Amino acid sequence: MPAMDSLVDMKALLAGVDPFDMALWLSGLLVILVLVGMRVAFAAAFVGFLGLCLFFMQRQGFDRGLVTAMKLAGQIPHSKSTTYALSLIPTFILIGYLAYYAGLTRYLFEAAKRWIGWVPGGLAVATVFATAGFAAVSGASVATSAVFARIAIPEMLREGYNKRFAAGVVAAGGTLASLIPPSAILVIYAIIVEQSVGKLLLAGFLPGAVSALIYAALITGLARLNPDLGPPVRGFTFRQRLAALPGTTPIILVIAIIIYSIYFGWATPTEAGALGAFIILLMALRKGMRWHQLRGALMETAKLTVMIFTMIWGVLIFVRYLGFAKLPDHFAAWIAGLDQPAHVTLLFILLAYVVLGMFMDAIGMLILTLPVTFPAVIALNGGPNVTAEASALGMSADECAIWFGIIVVKMAELCLITPPIGLNCFVVAGVAQDGRMPITVQDVFRGASPFFVADVVTVAVLILFPGIVLWLPGLL
Repeated sequence: MPAMDSLVDMKALLAGVDPFDMALWLSGLLVILVLVGMRVAFAAAFVGFLGLCLFFMQRQGFDRGLVTAMKLAGQIPHSKSTTYALSLIPTFILIGYLAYYAGLTRYLFEAAKRWIGWVPGGLAVATVFATAGFAAVSGASVATSAVFARIAIPEMLREGYNKRFAAGVVAAGGTLASLIPPSAILVIYAIIVEQSVGKLLLAGFLPGAVSALIYAALITGLARLNPDLGPPVRGFTFRQRLAALPGTTPIILVIAIIIYSIYFGWATPTEAGALGAFIILLMALRKGMRWHQLRGALMETAKLTVMIFTMIWGVLIFVRYLGFAKLPDHFAAWIAGLDQPAHVTLLFILLAYVVLGMFMDAIGMLILTLPVTFPAVIALNGGPNVTAEASALGMSADECAIWFGIIVVKMAELCLITPPIGLNCFVVAGVAQDGRMPITVQDVFRGASPFFVADVVTVAVLILFPGIVLWLPGLL
């Protein structure tokens, strides 16, 4: 009976608790659970459901509050998984795995090696451009890193490259898949903040190219200062270089189809992704793709898609609770009221992402933080209806949403190569050890550390010159 009385009195017990304070405490609990090793999806779902229960018990009592919380938590997976734009994710991931299992990535790397290998650190530069090309048909950074760890690292080691340098290049190059369309993480951002998927995908193209060029410049500079890091590869004739180009045709064709179909409105992003996957499948079958390779591509796509969807479901339960508690509104109002330049406040927000990226994976970090940081940045810019002339950052509200999406995704790339969670580094080390290469995860982290500086430079360029982000989507 005492236990039943405590349940019945739950409404009175929680009556004096401020919902905002409760949301802060539960957000702290979520951070602790993630830091002690619980998966983001499950930690967010647990804390979100707990928050919904406490929120509605405070208003409706124990029984009715629990039922309301269970209904809301149960509806979210269905309502969000039936979003049309989410169908992009498996098709983009499938394109990448089909290209890998069909051996198309090796053609891409070989062409880049023959055309660019003569510069200092040439194989490393070729790896960056090859990963950028593969990123344009693959929406997954982890898959890109795994593919080129198998292809590029053995080639660089044979040519006398420093093992840490070679591994770091592959880990960093894999992050380009987060930014260059088709990008699964950009699709997730678009869904969370309710922006145009097509515009965001187009917006990522030029920043991705700029990021690849900055990586290449860093590699060349390091190789000039220390030639032992990566000697150039010479000896290819012009005819040999031309002979390497036909193998890249399928990937170039898919890139052109996706970009031009979205740009000219011939197809929706989802239709463009499905068409790209179909073309890659035909090309793969033509090149002799076996049943076990096709099955492997489908299974890997299913695994990665399920992981992403599970994370979305779990985190959106927590996001729904934050909406009821009005934590994003309070945070946005606080940010907008700070007495300092808008770019200074933005810098602190980005620094927070650097810290979070050390402990969380990219997708989980964005899904968890965007419901709070996105309204804050829009408020910082001047509000949801501000014009470019009147805004603090010099952009309209829609332009700010697209620009911030590219900036925050670039920040999310940092967490893929920063310790202790840097997923790309663990993937590269795992593939290297499976291939019996003398590379540890510590080697990969050390080799990738210079690219952190390159990413900071890229973010600075995109902040100072937002037209790089906004030019292509502005043409729509």
